[in-house]
Amino acid sequence: MTVYEERREELERHELMMGKPRGHLAVSLDVLTDALVLVGQHGVYCQSARQPGKPAMDIQIISKAIADAKELIAGVMSELKRSSTQTEGD
Repeated sequence: MTVYEERREELERHELMMGKPRGHLAVSLDVLTDALVLVGQHGVYCQSARQPGKPAMDIQIISKAIADAKELIAGVMSELKRSSTQTEGD
C-alpha cells in the first residue's frame, strides 16, 4: 500500500483546505512529527554513555534531521502561501 493510499483521507482533507501542494506538505509535516515523537520516546530508553540524561548520539542526529526537514517544509509552505496571496491580490 502506498502512502497515498494509506493517508488518502488526510491528503484529501488538507488538499481541500490548502490546495494540493500545500496539503501534501502539511501531511508530510504530520508524518515527520509522528516520527519525531517516536524517536523522542526511543531516546528516553537509549541514553548516551558519554552524556548521561541525553539520548544516544544517533538519536540526537535523527531528531535534528527530522526537525530540520520540518523547518524546511514549513518554509516552503509559507512561501507558497505568500506567492498565492500575492497572485490573488494582483
